[in-house]
Amino acid sequence: MIKSKAFTFLTLVFLSFTSLAAQVSSQEVMTVQLELLNPSSEINNGIAKVSVHGGSAPYQYKWSNVDTPLDASESVGLIEGMEHSVTITDANGQTVTKQFTIPAKSITEIFNSGVQPAVDVLGAVLFWDAFATLGIYDPVVYTSHRNIKLPLEASKNNAAYQLKKWLVADGSQVQSGEKIALLVNHHNEELAIYAPAAGILEHVIEEGASISRTPDEGSYNVPLLATINFQTPQPLLHPNGDVKTSTIPFIVVWLILGSIFFTLRLKFVNIRGFRHSLDLARGKYDDPDAPGTITHFQAMATAVSATVGLGNIAGVAVAISLGGAGATFWMFLAGFFGMSLKFAECTLGVKYRFIDEEGRIFGGPMNYLRYGLEKQNLKRLGKFLAILFAVLGVGTSFGGGNMLQSNQAFKIVSEQIPVLQGQGFWFGIGFALLVGAVIIGGIKTIAKVTAKVVPVMAVLYVIGCLVVIGYHIEFLGGAFVAIFDGAFSAQAMKGGFIGVLIIGLQRAAFSSEAGVGSAAIAHSASKTNHPVADGFTSLIEPLIDTMLVCTMTALVLIFTGKHETSTGMGGVELTADAFGSVISWFPAVLAVAVFLFAFSTMVSWSYYGMRSWSYLFGRSKKLELVYKVLYLVFVVLGASVSLGAVLSFADMMILAMSFPNIIGLYIMAPEISADMKIYWQKLKDGKLYINPKFIKAKESE
Repeated sequence: MIKSKAFTFLTLVFLSFTSLAAQVSSQEVMTVQLELLNPSSEINNGIAKVSVHGGSAPYQYKWSNVDTPLDASESVGLIEGMEHSVTITDANGQTVTKQFTIPAKSITEIFNSGVQPAVDVLGAVLFWDAFATLGIYDPVVYTSHRNIKLPLEASKNNAAYQLKKWLVADGSQVQSGEKIALLVNHHNEELAIYAPAAGILEHVIEEGASISRTPDEGSYNVPLLATINFQTPQPLLHPNGDVKTSTIPFIVVWLILGSIFFTLRLKFVNIRGFRHSLDLARGKYDDPDAPGTITHFQAMATAVSATVGLGNIAGVAVAISLGGAGATFWMFLAGFFGMSLKFAECTLGVKYRFIDEEGRIFGGPMNYLRYGLEKQNLKRLGKFLAILFAVLGVGTSFGGGNMLQSNQAFKIVSEQIPVLQGQGFWFGIGFALLVGAVIIGGIKTIAKVTAKVVPVMAVLYVIGCLVVIGYHIEFLGGAFVAIFDGAFSAQAMKGGFIGVLIIGLQRAAFSSEAGVGSAAIAHSASKTNHPVADGFTSLIEPLIDTMLVCTMTALVLIFTGKHETSTGMGGVELTADAFGSVISWFPAVLAVAVFLFAFSTMVSWSYYGMRSWSYLFGRSKKLELVYKVLYLVFVVLGASVSLGAVLSFADMMILAMSFPNIIGLYIMAPEISADMKIYWQKLKDGKLYINPKFIKAKESE
């Protein structure tokens, strides 16, 4: 009996092992081969291809590159010399993970991969989200539905499709990847539409109706084919399956809080002092015998020329395409508060300037951080903050204020003049000669040039924007409704409100440079006996830069529907496409505007960088000449080489300048407020110098 039971048990065990072995043998082991390609010496164009053998199809590919879809066996646009990964999963759950690095061959690729870790570290500091870290809010972006539009790749030249047939009934449950509709174009080519997520399908258009990616007139939204509704809100995902998050970067909070603080501390000087700022810019209070070298208007033009740059065209286009029309409102509001922050730093920039025996002026945050904090018995802190600011100022002048500008200027100009393509070095040489002709002459020459270039480029660009807006003038009300709805709608509040808010605030902070301290360097050269006067003059700068030019760019994109119809384009191309949709030849005019924007920014930043350089290395004219030569070399480098991570790092440095600057401004806030009260009283009592030509004009009225 016992032997019989033992035999039965052993038989069952044997059969179980046999069955398991059969299953294993029938399930072929999955093997993965990886092909790595570096097609050229250009940076960030590495390619990785996966070949899978065995396992059970379909396969899923989870790439470390968030822009590569889960069903893609190939990932492009990878950084050479950096480690990447891909995890392949088959239908039965077998997984294979591969770590790989695409070999960097050219010097630029090696340098780019070497700088990228520094970009990641600096980015981790600047864009750290303290609120999410402390668990104050959930950074994950949720949505209650997914909109289904005509696929972007199927809508070239705004081609329309006709809905041939719904394959799934309205109100039915669908699974992710399920085929739900068939479309057909004018060539009678069929296009299948698949559900991007699981949920309840809601038809938006009927069979036989046409659909394209062109927004309906006055709606500013891409037409929908259908909507998939979720029973419970679902997190939005990147193409590679990673969950999308909407963070609140520390640097944006830092800049916005500073703007709001000084607006309140100075009792809304951005409103109360605006009329007086216009009088100062007009030259009403220009005293020819006052210390300094340039007029209030020239100082303002120099500061504006440094901020009205590619960020107003390329940066706004990216911001609006990411944050939608609603980002425009928050961008405008941040520009309004930024006016007060500009007032604070430019006032101190003049107050703590130093004028040597030859009349050369040295001023800016380096001076008021060093000597202003010394007055507060904070000498060591002042020295440290001043040196940190100067180091960042030099780095930014070579990067964001120079290489980025020449790089992007060459890009858009070469698109309009094809003969220039591939001739970045020679374009850079010509550009450097042009910039050198101005900066060798010093601040007087820079101020004279910017005083002429800034009005021309601003008027040229604004006229172009008004032409596009005028073409769609009947939809003006609808555009503003789209802006306010995008900023405050219930849908935005539930899902992407934080994202829309931060994108708008971030673009304004990047664009106006309020809080960065750079404008204080330009204003320190102003001819004035009253430092506060330059604080008032600077109020106009965020108005022009952010509230006018940036808003105009945003309206052009919204009116033409390009904020939703185009992806995969760079910011400059997106804006050019928007202008070109109304006036076919206008991208050529835009190229001229971009060139002027880049030129004026580079000219002004050369002065900012030189003053930072002088603070670090001394006020010798020979050392200044060394800086200017280096600056011109970087002009050529920026136009002729793909820079990638180098530009990202340099662009971040300008934001980092706000740390030492705003710390100093907070400490000296009582001093700024006291000086402003004294100046206000002098203005009310009529004790300020008034230029005789304005007195004569008033008498002749």
